[in-house]
Amino acid sequence: MVVSVRSLGLSGISGYEVTVECFLSGGLPAFDVVGLPDTAVREARERVRAAVKTCGARFPVSRITVNLAPANQRKEGTVYDLPILLGLLTASEELPPLPEDAAFLGELSLTGALRPVAGVLPMALCAARCGIRKLYVPARNAAEATLADGITVYPVENVAQLLAHLRGETPIPPAERWQPTGETLPMPDFSEVMGQENVKRALEIAASGGHNVLLVGSPGSGKSMLARRLPSILPDMTRQESLQTTEIYSVAGLTEPSHPLVTHRPFRSPHHTASPVSLSGGGTVPRPGEISLAHNGILFLDELPEFDKAALETLRQPLEDGVVTITRASGSLTLPSRFMLVCAMNPCRCGWFGHPSGRCTCTDSQVQSYLRRISGPLLDRIDMHVEVPSVEYEAMRRKEQPETSQQVRSRVNAARQVQQRRYEGTGVTCNAYMTPAMIGQYCRLDAAGEKLMQGAFDRLGLTGRSHDRILRMARTIADLEGEEQILPTHLAEAIQYRSSAMLK
Repeated sequence: MVVSVRSLGLSGISGYEVTVECFLSGGLPAFDVVGLPDTAVREARERVRAAVKTCGARFPVSRITVNLAPANQRKEGTVYDLPILLGLLTASEELPPLPEDAAFLGELSLTGALRPVAGVLPMALCAARCGIRKLYVPARNAAEATLADGITVYPVENVAQLLAHLRGETPIPPAERWQPTGETLPMPDFSEVMGQENVKRALEIAASGGHNVLLVGSPGSGKSMLARRLPSILPDMTRQESLQTTEIYSVAGLTEPSHPLVTHRPFRSPHHTASPVSLSGGGTVPRPGEISLAHNGILFLDELPEFDKAALETLRQPLEDGVVTITRASGSLTLPSRFMLVCAMNPCRCGWFGHPSGRCTCTDSQVQSYLRRISGPLLDRIDMHVEVPSVEYEAMRRKEQPETSQQVRSRVNAARQVQQRRYEGTGVTCNAYMTPAMIGQYCRLDAAGEKLMQGAFDRLGLTGRSHDRILRMARTIADLEGEEQILPTHLAEAIQYRSSAMLK
């Protein structure tokens, strides 16, 4: 007898339907799993055998063949334990036929309890697309699964509970749809930073338009302090952005059962010893890297020149395309990676080049050698090059309270809403991702602006990419000021963020 049980699998961060076929036949007892299973899937045989016996059911004594279809796609993980068990019990007539519109997934312990698995949200979203209306998942994954529309989620604690439900003895109540509570996480606030008003203005523009930023300054000037407060002024995430980011975190196993939806923009800060694979993703079984975990949020690279050059160069293509494609012998995987790149660095090896104290001991060649650790193509992809001066004593002792993050964030949200209305239906979410056609449509300059732009292009030796990035920044500044037209003052402010003397 052949029994088919619907289940789901993962390919990268996308779910796909898997059919678990169980066949009982005569012959010497054996238990084979086919369909390109990895080691974890093959080991399901022992977990299923123990779970069947501990829940009081009878394990079939026959030749057992389990096929995971489609058989040409590699199956990974422990998600197939539960459907294999149900297929065996149904084939041996321990259970009535399973509902055709139901799918099952989960890892079994030897006692029959269900353990949570990674990647439930993308699998639940796939289930809804495939016409599955009932999804049985481990209880700790239930809240995450309810984020998918159009399916009823049943939280399962153990095999005995599920068997009683399928036999019609004790129904399992469906899980209630999880809703965000609106709670806010405590974050470092801009009001804690004394002085540095020009840098705060630059970060406000960056947050409003999603622009990349490089902060350059001497030790103790506040580069890292300002960068770590940037999340407190980022705009609210849309529902679609939250689901996209949560899918990535779900596959990486970083979601929390009590709060499964990512509602705050990610802030990822890898150490400068990070490898290219840890940044871009990959491995024997390709998994998301830091640039994908920062999707719709911030990737902060402190001490930028100290990063491995090969690791930094992996950022170039994702910064342009918003995706990273990982190719390995086991297959190719494309992951989303639309993030704000925020970097901080000292102007030289000792860190004091240009400091008023004159304590820098580096020669000009040593300064240039230090700056050359960052390639020109990578610098060209960073919109804003901001010099962070040393804080003056008067600013440190000033009594008036600086502007709070909430005040700045209200302006950022207003500017981002203007952009969302402007680009509605195009797939573009903010000014930093405008296409060339959009730049021509929304970044028109008057005669004074054209003259200013041409002068800057010739004087600064701008590339076509930096020309477009200046126009995108100018569009953001105009949005912050509530202007439909880009004025020469907006353009001049945008140009000065590309003319850092330290990086010349």
